[in-house]
Amino acid sequence: MDRYLSNKKAILIFLLPALLAYTVVLISPVLQTMYRSFFEWDGLGTAVFNGLDNYKEMFQDPLLMTSLRNGFIFSVVLVVFQIGLGTILALACADPRVKFRKMLKTAYFVPVILSVTVVCQLWIAMYDPTNGLINKLFQIMGISYQQNWLTSPTVSIVAIAFVNAWQFMGYQFSLLYAGVKSIPEQYYEAATIDGCSKWMAHRKVTLPLMKETFKFCFIIAITSGIGAFVQMLIMTNGGPGTSNYTLTFMIYRYAFLENKYGYASAISVLLVAISLVATMIINKVFDRKDG
Repeated sequence: MDRYLSNKKAILIFLLPALLAYTVVLISPVLQTMYRSFFEWDGLGTAVFNGLDNYKEMFQDPLLMTSLRNGFIFSVVLVVFQIGLGTILALACADPRVKFRKMLKTAYFVPVILSVTVVCQLWIAMYDPTNGLINKLFQIMGISYQQNWLTSPTVSIVAIAFVNAWQFMGYQFSLLYAGVKSIPEQYYEAATIDGCSKWMAHRKVTLPLMKETFKFCFIIAITSGIGAFVQMLIMTNGGPGTSNYTLTFMIYRYAFLENKYGYASAISVLLVAISLVATMIINKVFDRKDG
């Protein structure tokens, strides 16, 4: 085995198929999109080179700030519900004293297997301002807070983000639960002998040892929020007005409704750049805690 591992030609031969597949499937489309972002092109006719005009137009587009703000709000909601609540649920399900743990683990993952369209239609009915379950619950509890959940320009983005958080929390919960269960029980026994309470043991043992899991979960949640699209399209079609636009919704509108493929490519480049920067910042933050 050592003879093969020291042979660089053998390593290159084994890696070549994977590198070629990665280049064709991932790198090539990104480079093509970057190239097309410098053209005025309707997707069918002859593309005309226009330099940085698409980028100049993009940064003057009022939809850009709306989309960036919505992507930020969406990411925050996903982090709070999928990672915050998911961590609490993972710790609870890993505790042998909690009853019905197997049933709870299944229940948390059930929404993941449902179709996005089905989930969105379900929540559209629940958000109905007149007959929906959410407003009825507030009414039953004697709370006067009633909302037009999907038609309010300020509340609707949070309501839509919550639907995404609810449906896909099972993925994050699975990762977090696996992270909790991978920690050897001896560490908790040592913490208990040192006088740590249950909460202190989780703070001193569980959270530090799950750093890599949290890093991966943060990357998934934040990049998913930045690129959110399907729930907006199904539940409000980006409305009311353009208040629920995200960068991905801008790409959809300009590429497929207005046939401005060059301009949509420029927005795609920005989306990729923001996702990469967010990933680098998360890596930097978590790596710094290593020191």
